Formats: sequence, structure tokens, C-alpha cells
Amino acid sequence: MSGGDVTALLVRAKTGDDGAISEVYQVLYRELQKVARSQLYRHQQHTLNTVGLINESFLKMVEQDRINLENRAHFLAVSARAMRQILIDYLRRRSADKRGGQQSPVELNESSVAGEHREEAVLALDDALEQLKLKNERLARVVECKFFGGMNYEEIGEGLGLSPRTVRMDWKKAKAWLTLELES
Repeated sequence: MSGGDVTALLVRAKTGDDGAISEVYQVLYRELQKVARSQLYRHQQHTLNTVGLINESFLKMVEQDRINLENRAHFLAVSARAMRQILIDYLRRRSADKRGGQQSPVELNESSVAGEHREEAVLALDDALEQLKLKNERLARVVECKFFGGMNYEEIGEGLGLSPRTVRMDWKKAKAWLTLELES
């Protein structure tokens, strides 16, 4: 199915066709698996599997009153955000009693969320990302798509209505800001 067909399904979903969003999930299932695997790799302490995470994100999206998704890339970006929120909520519940001032500084890269302090690093990154969102929502959305969604610059640009060059520059700015925030 082409990107235009997905867009047509999303238009149907906007107008209240409850089955259209299910069709989009079926059409984009393989891509959603890629996003879910990427999320679960970063959150290895989680008990959900790929199918469970996709299903949870589907439920989270259909619970919204008005689904306002523009195209395939936007749908994948929103799905990545929903998956991230599900996993972060799980980690917050799980480590509520162990969190405190003992968090160590981390850098924004794949290895920063590896090892025995993975949960604390992911939660610290999520807290910093929420702070970035207050300062510059676009930069935060780029991070969500790139780091948590595994999307490339072109996909992010398509989903956010930006050029790949702008996405690349935003990624550099966001990465620098988050690194400073995580080190403090």
C-alpha cells in the first residue's frame, strides 16, 4: 500500500471511521515492529514483547477523542511517542521506590542507556526530554522520532513537516542541550 493510501485511511480516521486506524496498523505493522523492537531494546527491563507493545500503543491511540494524523511518517512518529510513553510509565512505576538523588550523569547516545543503570538513564533522559519540550517542542519531537522511534532524517522531516537539513540541525541542537542537561 502506498503512502497516499495510508494518508487516505488517516483522513477516514479523522472523519470518525473507527476501522480506518485499525487498517493503518495492519498496513504499517512491519514498520511498527521495527519501532517497537527499537524501543524494547532501549528498555530491556520491560516485560512486554513487540506484539504487546504494538497493541498497547494501538489502544493508547484509539482512546484519543480525535485522531489528527497527517501521513505515514506522522503516524509512525506518534506511534513511537506512544510506545515511549508506555515504557517510561512502566519504568516510573517500577522504580518509584528506588529513584532519588543518586542518578548519574549520562550522554545522549545508544551506549548511555546500556548496562546495569539502564532504567535510571532512560528515566533521566525522559525527564530531560520533558524539560526540552517546555523550551522547544520541535526539538523534543525530533529526539523522540530519532532516538526513540529509530526514524531517519527524511522520515522525521516528512512527519514533522521539516526539511531533512533542518531535522539534522535540530538533532544536533537537541543532543547538545540534552547532554548538558544530563550532566548537571
